[in-house]
Amino acid sequence: MYLTKFKGLALLLLAISQFVLALDYTIIFVALPSIATELGFSPNHLQWVISAYSLVFGGFLLIGGRLSDLIGRRRMFIVAMSLFGLGSLLGGFADDQLLLILARGIQGLGGALLSPATLSLIMSNFEEGQERNRALGVWSAMGGVGMSAGLLFGGILTNYIGWEATFFVNVPIALLVVMLSPFVLQESKSPSKTRHYDVAGTITVTLGMILIVYYLIQSPVLGWLSPSTLFPGLIGIAALLLFIRIEKRTQEPLLPFRLFRNHSLMGAAILAALFSASFGTLYYFLTLYTQDVLHYSAIQSGLSFLPLTLSALLGARLINKMVSAVGIAGTMACGMALGVLGFILLTQLSTSGSAWSILPGILILGIGQAFVFTTMYIAASTGINPQEQGVASAIVTTGQQIGGSIGLAVIMAIISTSLDTEATMESMSLNDLNGAIRVAFFIDAGIALLGILVALVALKQRTTLLQK
Repeated sequence: MYLTKFKGLALLLLAISQFVLALDYTIIFVALPSIATELGFSPNHLQWVISAYSLVFGGFLLIGGRLSDLIGRRRMFIVAMSLFGLGSLLGGFADDQLLLILARGIQGLGGALLSPATLSLIMSNFEEGQERNRALGVWSAMGGVGMSAGLLFGGILTNYIGWEATFFVNVPIALLVVMLSPFVLQESKSPSKTRHYDVAGTITVTLGMILIVYYLIQSPVLGWLSPSTLFPGLIGIAALLLFIRIEKRTQEPLLPFRLFRNHSLMGAAILAALFSASFGTLYYFLTLYTQDVLHYSAIQSGLSFLPLTLSALLGARLINKMVSAVGIAGTMACGMALGVLGFILLTQLSTSGSAWSILPGILILGIGQAFVFTTMYIAASTGINPQEQGVASAIVTTGQQIGGSIGLAVIMAIISTSLDTEATMESMSLNDLNGAIRVAFFIDAGIALLGILVALVALKQRTTLLQK
């Protein structure tokens, strides 16, 4: 029997996994200049240090969710964390470009398997209602802490030890989590009754997702209608259409289409995309502002994000009260409304600003971020069969991944048009760069405003949870 006293430690391990994934997302940005110098990356090739991770992560999310349901969520969690640790170890020892990109791909595979396994373990280890909501609040808050810590630790480690340390820092954490998981996490799975695995569906959806993510990553660089991006994108769409046809006929589908009839899950997936397209781009543009406009060091830039982390922690503590008071839809709408207000405040940033000028906006955004990010996973688990929690989690995370890629690409395209310039963000004048960042925050506010409408419309029938 699973001991209740282990739930605190179980939540700690699951929260640490989210912390590590979030930490790795931002810590690599700080290390990129040093990596480029030491390993001789050209500007065009350097993006693959980021893209290799995103490509594999986005491509394997759905299969990661299904494997968690079939072979066991705890087992998949351990395998995934081991892969992530292995990729980090290889990355730290990489002495050439190819090995580093391969290591980032292994990290991406570990992340793709880890994310749905972690979420489904929260669903299976914690009872629906206040207990699960509280666990999700802690888990999501650790994501915000990890992103801020990544910017701070990245600067410290890169400056005083070397870029390799930004990879090695994950290894002892991964090892500790793997060692403790068998003792504190409760196993749960949905074994296949017929032992039939959807191989054709797995191949087509993985190929389709990889090619579509590739299109979204490369098109802003090479052109949306460039043959080198358009053809892979079209093949990716064709692969997904073939996947749909296969799923309708297979005995045990990788992705049961009845899940798409769950309005709460679909609303959560759409909100996840809008959340990532708006809140998810915040760190990128604020880092540009603090480092390239205000000329802060990496360490100073990381410290300027700490108020955002603290306000996100506060927001996470208010989740249960908010859900009880205004329901799931109301909590998400409030979070998006706070996002609109926070982004509007950030549109007032100037070249003569300081860390104090971003403070009001990021304090509000931190609370809004916690409301939306936590509650969208609460919504995603509502009415879902316990045996399909992994796939449901993967659907929402896929929405988040695709939304972030599309959001950043669209924002960059609009910036280029609005400023009537072919200059890259790195080569813009100080005034133009500040103007571009302000345009980005206006767009983020518009996306968050759309999120309010989606929350109220798509989730209006799902405004209550069990209060036990």
